[in-house]
This record gives sequence, structure tokens and C-alpha cells, in this order.
Amino acid sequence: MTIAADSPKATRRSSDLSKHSAEVFAEAEDHPVTVTRRDGETLVLMSQREADARAELLHIAATLISVTLEDGPLTERMASRYPWMYALSAQDREQCARDLIDAARASFSTQQPHLAIAQLTSWRETATAIAAGLGTQPVEWLDEDYDSADTVVERP
Repeated sequence: MTIAADSPKATRRSSDLSKHSAEVFAEAEDHPVTVTRRDGETLVLMSQREADARAELLHIAATLISVTLEDGPLTERMASRYPWMYALSAQDREQCARDLIDAARASFSTQQPHLAIAQLTSWRETATAIAAGLGTQPVEWLDEDYDSADTVVERP
């Protein structure tokens, strides 16, 4: 994803794209690269994954901003924007709302979109699993101490 907020950003000249394109492209796969040009505006070269993550973070930001403009409890305002939250218990909806806001704040302050995206995805997948009825049966854990893969041990 992106480099840390206080780390220096990579800068390349536009001539590097023609002379050392493989090197510049490899660098851009790791983090955005600023490309300076003598005859035009400076550009930024980044992977599609990076661009998508930034777009998703902006979408999350827009959603959180719109939630703050509405009346009512935060949990209900967020659930109105993320209806999958209704599959969670009331306590889990509250935790989800806090976790999403905390992760978004961390993402914005560190320029690491994956923090908010991962938290949103994790909670959405949890809600989807609960809605599908998963989690209502006791979990059977495989005990690592046994050599046989056929041995199943139930844990509390």
C-alpha cells in the first residue's frame, strides 16, 4: 500500500520512465512514485491496487461524514449506511461502529487505507456469516498435538 506519512516519497524524472522503466514500474508497485516533468505538471505513478484502496478510503470517509450529519444514535446512523450491521447483535453493532471509526482515523492519519478497509471487510464478513447461520453450532477444533488428521477435539 502507501508509504508511511513521514517517510520520504520516491521522486523520478520523466526521462527515467524511458531509460529505466522496469525499475520505475517495480518501485510504483510498492508505493506511489512522483514523476517530475520539465514541460508539464508533476504526475504520480501507482498501482491499480493503490488507486482502488485510496478510492475506497475516500468512500468510507464520505460515509462517515454523512453519518455525522444525521440525528440519532451513532450505531443506528451507521447501520443505516451499512445495513449488514443489522445482522450483528446490538452490542456488536456498537463495537463495530467504534472499530470502524477508529480504523478510519488511523488510516487517515497514517495514509494507510488498508487499516479501514480491512476493518470494514472483517465486520461485513462477520455479519454475513452470522446472517448465514454460521456460529450457532459449537466449533470443532483440530488439536495440533495429535498426529492423526481424523482426530477432532471439541473445545469450550
